[in-house]
Amino acid sequence: MTASDPIERLARLRHEFGEHGGVNMSIEASTTFTVMKPGTMPELFAGRKSAPEGCYLYGRHFNPTVYHLGQQLAALEGTEAAYCAASGMAAISAAILQLCESGDHIVASNTVYGGTYALLHDFLPAKANITTTFVDISDLDAVKSAMTDQTSIVYAESIANPTLRVADIPALADIAHSSGSQLIVDNTFSPLLISPAALGADVVVHSMTKFINGASDIIAGAVCGSTEFIQGLMDLHLGPLMILGPTMDPSVASKISLRIPHLALRVREHAERAEYFARKLDEVGVKVAYPGLAHHPDHELLDRQRCEDYGFGGILTLDLGSEEKANALMDSLQNEHRFGYMAVSLGYFDTLMSCPSTSTSSEMSDEDLSTAGIGSGLVRMSVGYTGTVEQRWQQLHAALSEIGAV
Repeated sequence: MTASDPIERLARLRHEFGEHGGVNMSIEASTTFTVMKPGTMPELFAGRKSAPEGCYLYGRHFNPTVYHLGQQLAALEGTEAAYCAASGMAAISAAILQLCESGDHIVASNTVYGGTYALLHDFLPAKANITTTFVDISDLDAVKSAMTDQTSIVYAESIANPTLRVADIPALADIAHSSGSQLIVDNTFSPLLISPAALGADVVVHSMTKFINGASDIIAGAVCGSTEFIQGLMDLHLGPLMILGPTMDPSVASKISLRIPHLALRVREHAERAEYFARKLDEVGVKVAYPGLAHHPDHELLDRQRCEDYGFGGILTLDLGSEEKANALMDSLQNEHRFGYMAVSLGYFDTLMSCPSTSTSSEMSDEDLSTAGIGSGLVRMSVGYTGTVEQRWQQLHAALSEIGAV
């Protein structure tokens, strides 16, 4: 393990003790903070004192517990700083709004989470005069051709939702930087597995609702970047996190903070099981997509970019050919075999299954779904780690046999 490894960075992070010496940091529940001298408050509002100096202004600005979680995320992603928000979409929206002005342009992957697609395709053009050109992010010539003088952001997911195509982060960073733009990478699908900042990304965002949290009980997001960028998000006049107010509750920050130390164990187990199922599915002739399979179009690309300790990710997809067959499989897996749950989201300790075309990608038009390669029979499976792997495989194989897929 090297000093650049995210777990090593986390281990080296200075530990914050609780208020009374507890091994866990205290939950700071105050919405406002006292100052000891009258002159301190004007200094805070003028921006001449800030959270790292031990001075806090207001809970919507910085909170000590949330700030501590941000330090953990910065260590995890290898950035100078990070701060956390009430949802992944809050983090994504804030990062984009911080880098864009009215009239600016974005080049984005045509395969992104449905909420992100709606933000870029519908919301920002209507509300902020910010437009987006969607391209096949794996076609670097298409990315270059889409760049304009107004382009301020190139936006990609490290591993695309739900197609599992892998972004060439160093190449995208080169394209963005050569045009004076910045690269934002959503790393929700691959914490620990990929470190986008080390590969050239300027900003890394997360829906911490997923793998980082791990229990599907908390909605949360994070933005990771330079100290200047994070401070800008909290600016009293133009900071999107400060002005729009997507504040993370400190009790939520405390819960997530306590789950980060075992993130590596969880990510590794998710990946081992996903790869096991992918190989077994491939052997029996099911059309499966998983970056750990040699015939996946981005297998070698991910192998170059990944940290080898964490496999190839905990998500796979099955293409059953039709929505009817996809629904039949999920119905059998949940209601007959107790294999997992028909539910959106991912990173849960039990397996979660959904048809993206009618759920998490339903914001996209039929034409855009087709262009992105999201068919009506595609099942996204976030592989859990309950039960034995042999037991779960027998359940999956039985359900596939029942619907005539094997």
